[in-house]
Amino acid sequence: SSGGAEGRRAGFITIGYRGSYTLGRDSQTDAKFRRVARIMVCGKTSLAKEVFGDTLNESRDPDRPPERYTSRYYLKFTFLEQAFDKLADAGFHMVACNSTGTCAFAHEQTDDRIWTSYTEYVFYRE
Repeated sequence: SSGGAEGRRAGFITIGYRGSYTLGRDSQTDAKFRRVARIMVCGKTSLAKEVFGDTLNESRDPDRPPERYTSRYYLKFTFLEQAFDKLADAGFHMVACNSTGTCAFAHEQTDDRIWTSYTEYVFYRE
């Protein structure tokens, strides 16, 4: 491998988030998006710390050994693009993504619907 990539470990990191928005009757009104509340990080502890450094919130799984895996970390920021930039800078490439969604009526008196989704992006570095 090239000089910059030496010493880097291969592995996967998964980024996940929940999102929601309200869509009015017959989709005639603009969707009202809610911001992403938390970006979750799953993977080997040592890789997550290497990529995200001080922006990684470890409070839900403190003192996790470096070679163990966790799905309890999350990021201190809420911009997916910022997470993607950090992963790209560390040599990771997206290899898969998936999303699920559900719909429910917001109120009995209106036709407004609340859509919620959970999305994951899987990144890999050789």
